[in-house]
Amino acid sequence: MEKFELKKPINHIAFIMDGNGRWAKRRMMPRTYGHKVACKRIIEIVRFLKEINVKAISLYAFSTENWNRPKDEIDKLFEYLEEFFDEYIQEFINYKCKIIVSGDISKLPEKTQKIVQKAIEITKDFHDYIFNICLNYGGRQEIVRACKLAYEDIKEGKITEKDLNIDTFKNYLYTHDLPEIDLMIRTSGEQRISNFLMYQLAYTEFIFTKTCWPDFTPEKLKECLKEYETRDRRFGAIKE
Repeated sequence: MEKFELKKPINHIAFIMDGNGRWAKRRMMPRTYGHKVACKRIIEIVRFLKEINVKAISLYAFSTENWNRPKDEIDKLFEYLEEFFDEYIQEFINYKCKIIVSGDISKLPEKTQKIVQKAIEITKDFHDYIFNICLNYGGRQEIVRACKLAYEDIKEGKITEKDLNIDTFKNYLYTHDLPEIDLMIRTSGEQRISNFLMYQLAYTEFIFTKTCWPDFTPEKLKECLKEYETRDRRFGAIKE
């Protein structure tokens, strides 16, 4: 197979992994089966991005709104998440890939918290790649949290109000150690960001594909990357 090479620099890709339940229902399977297959797809995408040297990946795994889903589906989601880290943690170690979490994981089941925290601890000193999984995450909630953290620092005299700007505000976000997001891909055909990384996506390129996440293979990702390479990223400026 011909090696895929990026023609335009890309450091960070974010994914809204949508369509798992619908994919399963079309196959007369329970929605949870779609989530199980989705986890296998994640590791394939991670391997491919490492191969083409994309440094960071962010995945919308569980939103603050997902608690409204049926309890049995939520329980299975966390079960599959636990299995994912148990099965693939050594691979992340081999890649020297740092695992971080965006979101409030204190609300997750205790077993899930322990497994996720262990993965974070084991990989905390790695810097070659970053795997950011968004769990119990909401973009609006993150911005409010960041404002509160900044306010506490101002109140304690660590910074002044004048010190706070768009550059320093980033330090209060979950993603403060990550590069800017170059590309956000949402699968399944929906065309919205659903409260995902709202601050970080300010100048990100968006691609919405009709392919559901369980069918989103590295080959499908290559198609998105080729589309990304046609984009003219001006960041508000005008090119002569």
